[in-house]
Amino acid sequence: MQAAGIIIEYNPLHHGHLWLLEETRRLLGPETAVIGVMSGDFVQRGDFAILRRQARAKAAVESGVDLVLELPLPWAVGSAERFADGGVQVLLGTGLVTDLAFGSECGDADALRRVAEALLSPKLNEFIHRELTRGDSFAAARQRALAALLRPEDAALLESPNNILGVEYCKALLRRESAIRTLTVRRRGTGYHGTELEGGLASATLLRSLLRDGERERALDLMAPAMKDAYLEEETAGRAPVFRETCQRAILARLRSMSEADFAALDQGGEGLGNRLYDASREAVSVEEVLETAKTKRYAYTRLQRMVLWAYLGMIPADFPETVPYLRVLACNETGRALLARMREMASVPVLTKPADVRRLGPEAQRLFETEARAADLYALAYPDLTAVRGGSLWREGPVIR
Repeated sequence: MQAAGIIIEYNPLHHGHLWLLEETRRLLGPETAVIGVMSGDFVQRGDFAILRRQARAKAAVESGVDLVLELPLPWAVGSAERFADGGVQVLLGTGLVTDLAFGSECGDADALRRVAEALLSPKLNEFIHRELTRGDSFAAARQRALAALLRPEDAALLESPNNILGVEYCKALLRRESAIRTLTVRRRGTGYHGTELEGGLASATLLRSLLRDGERERALDLMAPAMKDAYLEEETAGRAPVFRETCQRAILARLRSMSEADFAALDQGGEGLGNRLYDASREAVSVEEVLETAKTKRYAYTRLQRMVLWAYLGMIPADFPETVPYLRVLACNETGRALLARMREMASVPVLTKPADVRRLGPEAQRLFETEARAADLYALAYPDLTAVRGGSLWREGPVIR
């Protein structure tokens, strides 16, 4: 059985995501199995997912993904490079994946691979260091540095968010000398960050914006059908929609209880960004104000968001593991169950279908699961109905079987 992997957030799942699934099977064959690696309750840009992991995994399987595995938290809320590497680690760990499929603005896997190869070139760091002296962001400096190694049209690919992730997937595969092939489908409809409907296909950003602005019915109409059903079920249970603002005071309390040294530990680059957040947290009266006050031209807003999220969750980047210690199953259908049976023989790391199984693994795996469990409890504090909150939920919930 041929298996394609996709690395997803589905925050929320929309018709553009369905298009990628359809195109993957059209190009690789209708019998191709699809394994999704999905972030849990928190997402890469440093925010709360709009729905909890179980609801999004269920919608994924009902929309055509056969097996959903979790992207562990330290990778799910990391940089684009770390996010991509974690997803690739999970897919490689299954021992089954032949192709990695993803959407991109360019739709050209060869071009994205060329950029990835340039980014791994030993010459690049020298060029980036020179460009950083101009005071621009790292992303802008990197793109200009690439112009010295690539054709301008290839260097320009890093101006688009899905292209960037595609390049990071290629980098991760190249670093690990993987034989997995890359398949990219040109993105259709509203752009990744777009907040206006284009081509009849909404972006996840647009859907979240509509929900935040109270345009619930319009948002529901633009979701994939299974996602709409999952949303309504979670809403009835008092668990949706989830927004960071709902537990804003808890986040601010955590920030104000931290020392300058605590903030410095969040700053992976040692560039004084922790000091900016420390100072901002003492004066600001909202998380948004903290971020806006600390923001500068040089640092990406999402980098600040991730640092604030790490603070709230009690995570320190220096403690993040480098290798994924297990594959946790979130949801599957009948084909997914057949994949799991094969993974029992082929997987290079343990497969978890029951939370209690982690107690049989080593200390690193147990520490990771305990971190996930604490984060799930903190996520639940953002439910609209606090009576729906129960601690320890991750230890009680097994995979969704369809």
